[in-house]
Amino acid sequence: MGFVKGDFPPVDEDTFLDQPLPERIKALTLHWVEYGFGSPRMIHTIYVVKILLLYVAAGVALATWTSGAGPAWDVAGWWDNPLVYQKLLLWTVLLEALGLAGSWGPLAGKFTPMTGGVLFWARPGTIRLRPWRRVPFTSGDRRTPFDVLLYLALLTVLGLAVVLPGADTAASPDSGALVSPALLITAAALLVLCGLRDKTIFLAARGEQYLPALVFFAVLDFTDMIIALKLLIAVVWIGAGVSKFGRHFANVVPPMVSNSPCIPSKWFKRQLYRDAPHDIRPSGLVAGSLAHVGGTCLEIVTPLVLLLSTDTTVTLAAVGLMVVFHLFIASTFPLAVPLEWNVLFAYASVFLFAGFPAQDGYGIGDMSSLWLTGAVIAALAFFPVLGNLRPDLVSFLPSMRQYAGNWASALWVFAPGAESRLDAVQRPTRNQKDQLLKLGYTESAAEITLQQTIAWRSMHSQGRGLFSVLRSRIPDLDRRAVREAEFVCNSLIGFNFGDGHLHNEDLIAAVQSRCGFAPGELVVVWVESQAIHSRVQHYKLIDAALGVIERGIWRVADAVREQPWLPNGPIPLDVTWSHRTHRVPRLDGDEAHPAGQDAEEPPGPGSGARAGA
Repeated sequence: MGFVKGDFPPVDEDTFLDQPLPERIKALTLHWVEYGFGSPRMIHTIYVVKILLLYVAAGVALATWTSGAGPAWDVAGWWDNPLVYQKLLLWTVLLEALGLAGSWGPLAGKFTPMTGGVLFWARPGTIRLRPWRRVPFTSGDRRTPFDVLLYLALLTVLGLAVVLPGADTAASPDSGALVSPALLITAAALLVLCGLRDKTIFLAARGEQYLPALVFFAVLDFTDMIIALKLLIAVVWIGAGVSKFGRHFANVVPPMVSNSPCIPSKWFKRQLYRDAPHDIRPSGLVAGSLAHVGGTCLEIVTPLVLLLSTDTTVTLAAVGLMVVFHLFIASTFPLAVPLEWNVLFAYASVFLFAGFPAQDGYGIGDMSSLWLTGAVIAALAFFPVLGNLRPDLVSFLPSMRQYAGNWASALWVFAPGAESRLDAVQRPTRNQKDQLLKLGYTESAAEITLQQTIAWRSMHSQGRGLFSVLRSRIPDLDRRAVREAEFVCNSLIGFNFGDGHLHNEDLIAAVQSRCGFAPGELVVVWVESQAIHSRVQHYKLIDAALGVIERGIWRVADAVREQPWLPNGPIPLDVTWSHRTHRVPRLDGDEAHPAGQDAEEPPGPGSGARAGA
C-alpha cells in the first residue's frame, strides 16, 4: 500500500463488471482479506492530522485557555481538571454535531465534499427524518427554516459552552468552576428538540451518550456527578460487550482488522480467517479470541473492575486496558470512523477512574442517595435493555451495540440508469459514483470501488441474508447496480453510522416522493437487528414505488455458516407475508416471482416457502 496510490483489486476493469455478481463478490472479498478497502496511506494521514490538529490541539487549547488551567502542553496541570473535561466533552459534541467527527471523509463514503453534517442540516429543503410519527409538530420530511434555526442555535450554545469561562455553581468542586448549568440545560433542550424534528442530528451528535452527561453536569452535585459519569461510561462499555454475545461479532473482527493500516502483516490477517483464500469465515482461535476475549470479556469485566476496585494498582491497570482498547479500535479506521469518540473515551477512562478513584470517595456507594444511584442506573440501562429485546423500537446507538455486527442493514438495487434519479434529492453532494468520477476515476474503477463496499457487507452475517433475498427474488440481479445502504444514506442525509433505522421505509418514502421511481427501478432489501433472545432476523423487500412487497426471516446460524459469495446458493428464507400482485419487474419486462402467499395480515414466523424449495 503506497502513500498516494492504494491497493486496487487485481481485476481486469474491462471485463470484471460483466461477471456474475457472486463471482465479483468473491474476488473483492478475497482481496479484502489482505488489503481491506485498499485505501492509500494519504487517506489515513488526513484522518490522523484532523484528529491531532482540529480535535486534540484545538480542543485542548480552547478548553485549557478558557478554564484558566495553564498552557495546553502542561498536561499534568489540567488532565484531572473537571472544567477541562466538561469542555473537551462539549467540544466533541460540537464536532459531532457539525459532521466533522464520526462519519466524516472518504472512509465513510464522503469523497467530495468530505463533510456532510452541517452542509445538509443548515440547508432548508434537505431530507429530515422524524423519530416518532405521533409527536406533534414533527410531520413532514423536508427541512424547514425553523429546523435550520434550531440546529444553528444548538451549535451556537455548544460553542459558547466551550469558549466561555466557567462559573461558580453549587456543584463546583473546591478546585474551581464548572460550565454554567444554564448553558448545559439549554444545549440539552436544543439537542432534544432537534432530535424530535430530525433523529439524524441527535444520533450524529451521539445524544444517547452525551445528553446524559450534559444532564449530570447541570443538575448533580460534584461527587454525584463524577459517580454518575462513571456509571454512564460503564453502561456504554458493558452494553457494547453484552451486544457482542451471539454469532455476529466474530464476523466483524476479521474485515475490521484486515482494513487496518497499522497491521501490515498479510500473514497475520490471513490467520483471522479459517483457511484463506478457500474459507474466509472467521477463525476460531485468532478471530474468536480477538472478538470475545479482547472484545466481549474486556468490555464487560474491565468496567466492573473499574467501578468496584479500591486498589490503586488494579484500577490503573484496568484504566490502561481501556485506553489501549480504544486506541486499538481507532487504529483500525472502521468505516464509520468514530475516531474522536474513541480518543475521548480513552481520556475519560483516565480522568474518571484514575483522577477520581473509588478509594477517594468516588465509589458507587458514595452517591448521596441510594435512590439516586438506582434511578441513574435504571435510566441509563433502559434503552440498552429495550433495544436488545425490541430492536425495532430503538436505534442501535441508544441500544449500545457499537460495532457489535448486529445491525439493521440494507442493500439498494437500482435498474440501469435509475440511480441518477437521486439527483432530484436536494443535497449539497452527489451520488458516490459521481463523486469518484469527479476525482478522476474511470467509470469501471468507480463502480468497482463501490462494489467493494457491498463485498464488505457480505463478509458480515447479515450480508449473506441480504444477498440471499436479492438472488432469490431478482433473477436479473447481475444487470442491476447494487449499493450498500450506508453509503447511499450518507449521500442523502449527510450521516451514517451502521444504523439501518436511518434508511428504512421513512427514508425510502422521502426519496420516492422526490424521485418518482417506477416499479422495479429501486428495490431495497432491509433487515432488522437480531433480538437478544431470538435466533432469527426479520427482513423486508421494499419496492420504492409499491412499498413492502415481502416480509420474512432467516436464521442467523444459516447466515454465518456460508461463505460471503454464497457458493451453495441463497440461505433458507421463511416468507411470513408477500403481496401476490406486487412483484419485482424484470428488466426485459417479465416479472420475478416472490415466494409466499398473499395475505391480509402477515402470518406468524415459520410459515411460507423456503427459498429454493
